[in-house]
Amino acid sequence: MTILPPDPDRTALRVNLARLRGERGWTFDELASRSGLARRTLIDLEHGRAAGTVTTWHALAHTFDVPIEHLLGPLCNDHTPPGTQSP
Repeated sequence: MTILPPDPDRTALRVNLARLRGERGWTFDELASRSGLARRTLIDLEHGRAAGTVTTWHALAHTFDVPIEHLLGPLCNDHTPPGTQSP
């Protein structure tokens, strides 16, 4: 029997993206210009219509000047992240 991991908390992920953008006062157009990502991609990520790729989140981490873990960490908000449980 295969044990599947818990579902990622994509709501927390998009809320985190919106918070970071809002803290900087950036519009979608400004974030698109700074990151090199399409405005539509950013809107879809922030509104939960897309999950994005590793490349997309990597570009956003560099744009916000935060570790990628800071962006992707919220995926595990509703469960214990892998590698943190005791044996």
